Amino acid sequence: MSEIRLSSEKKLRLFSGRGYPELAEEVAREIGIPITPTSAYDFANGEIFVRFEESVRGCDAFVIQSHTAPVNKQIMEQLIMIDALKRASAKRITVVAPFYGYARQDKKHRGREPISARLMADLYKTAGADRLMVVDLHTSQIQGFFDGPVDHLFALPMLANYVGGKVDRSRLTIVSPDSGRVRVAERWSELLGGCPIAFIHKTRDPRIPNESTTGRVVGDVDGQTCVVIDDMIDTAGTICKAVDALFEAGAKEVIIAASHAVFSGQAIERLKASRVTEVVTTNSLPISDEKHFDGLTVLSIAPLLARAIREVFEDGSVTSLFDGHS
Repeated sequence: MSEIRLSSEKKLRLFSGRGYPELAEEVAREIGIPITPTSAYDFANGEIFVRFEESVRGCDAFVIQSHTAPVNKQIMEQLIMIDALKRASAKRITVVAPFYGYARQDKKHRGREPISARLMADLYKTAGADRLMVVDLHTSQIQGFFDGPVDHLFALPMLANYVGGKVDRSRLTIVSPDSGRVRVAERWSELLGGCPIAFIHKTRDPRIPNESTTGRVVGDVDGQTCVVIDDMIDTAGTICKAVDALFEAGAKEVIIAASHAVFSGQAIERLKASRVTEVVTTNSLPISDEKHFDGLTVLSIAPLLARAIREVFEDGSVTSLFDGHS
């Protein structure tokens, strides 16, 4: 009787959408494997077609797509890729979304509004995803929207280490742009040796997107180097108002540190016109050449994503990547 051999060896496969292939390639180089060849194109009416050029049966699939503009197209393409992998018998499918679209719509401010961040999680589950991997969610509660494991990674240590290596920590104050991110500011403070914290009191009209009214600075920032921390910079209107408020309160210089550079609308013009010393962010989203400016520093999250993917694939521990401590 001929011998039947069963292979139980796991196969790690990386798949990239068309939203930001450069980041996926960088992650692949960090891990030491290629991106699985994929054919993807748009039909004349905008519908998306995806087909993988190699067998994916039994593989541990990681589908990387940053939700850059146009956000809806990138999300839909990722969903279609997940469906294709599920139907082609991939063993496990992990969504890798460095920037999670619709994260700001995580609760209802008024009646008759959606909770779009929850809808996103439901769509991923319906498409066939087993696991989510994201970086610096707008709010941590979004982890509970997905019915399965969620690897919530943090760029905070990387950003904090960079900033801490450039400034005099004895004259450093971490500033939360609102009261809701004070806990994140406390973690920055812990990583940088217990420097003081301030926050800016602001109000926002839920009927008007991307706009808030900046109030007074709560905390002593006189003569300090202030680091304004946030999860993203979208139109930069709010954060530039925060910079102005800090200088009015006596700050010596101001640095902005944010995980996601959305840079919509007049963001670049506003940042260039502000008195901010440096803007530090990551490459979770693509930043085109015309959006680069003097004082912009972009740190790579590819090593963080590669390490997390490797740990998940090998059934290792990614706890240190969750809690922001190395």
